[in-house]
Amino acid sequence: MEEVIILGSGPAGLTAALYTARANLRPLVIEGNETGGQLVLTTLVENYPGFPDGLMGPELISRTRQQAERFGARFIKGDATGANLNSRPFTLTVDDEARQTRALIVATGASANLLGLESERTLLGHGVSTCATCDGFFFRDQQVAIVGGGDSAVEEALFLTKFATKVTLIHRRDKLRASKIMQDRIFANPKIEILWNRTVAEILDVSQGKVTGIATRVDGSSSPEILPCDGVFVAIGHSPNTKLFAGQLEMDERGYIVTHNGTMTSVPGVFAAGDVQDHVYKQAVTAAGSGCMAALDAERYLENQG
Repeated sequence: MEEVIILGSGPAGLTAALYTARANLRPLVIEGNETGGQLVLTTLVENYPGFPDGLMGPELISRTRQQAERFGARFIKGDATGANLNSRPFTLTVDDEARQTRALIVATGASANLLGLESERTLLGHGVSTCATCDGFFFRDQQVAIVGGGDSAVEEALFLTKFATKVTLIHRRDKLRASKIMQDRIFANPKIEILWNRTVAEILDVSQGKVTGIATRVDGSSSPEILPCDGVFVAIGHSPNTKLFAGQLEMDERGYIVTHNGTMTSVPGVFAAGDVQDHVYKQAVTAAGSGCMAALDAERYLENQG
């Protein structure tokens, strides 16, 4: 029987582990299939407070984990494949083994939707990014492409104009899905060009280990066109990692866990932190902050339960 189990090992899960460990709850962290979450796919992190020279994403994860372990947090690899939140204690299935806990912190994060290209995965963190706010600064005075057509894609395209000399928005349809006000802004920005009815065939150049261009294909055409660029931003949405709790926790229409009074979910004793419940900010520092909140909420819950 555990006092608290934490699902996820990104900034939210690790911060929750740090705080619950310092509260002498000896948390057990189930790391998940992607240890460290999205941050391990990021190269240099320059907007995390306290590191004026920046640090690598994997290093930030490693340091936070060491800090949590120092106070007694325990970690096991693997992913939870089953959960029963209908009775107490809660039961999780991890690698075919049942584990019970009095409190649960869900910090399973959200995964960026990708195009599905092998070159995209290979160059992720080396010119391919899923977060303009995180990585836009590295493309100052360069040309970049962004893939998508919704509000987030348009917002990121506008943000990138602060740094890039040219931003090319690639959209697979002949009209944007973004709101009217966002469309007005992007059409009025001289730095932004839109390529309509295009799909991405390949991201170049894996052999050089960096982005040199993007191959797009016009609808109905068999031959791709090459667009030279220095970076590619994929902005086709995120999917929260919440399938495990379908029908057990209240979620919004996009599958994000609904929280109230801090990090409380629809099930008392279950708390949610980080991108699994945040589709607005999606930053390492906000995830860490909500991980702290979840830990304090869980500690208070356990105290009230005696």
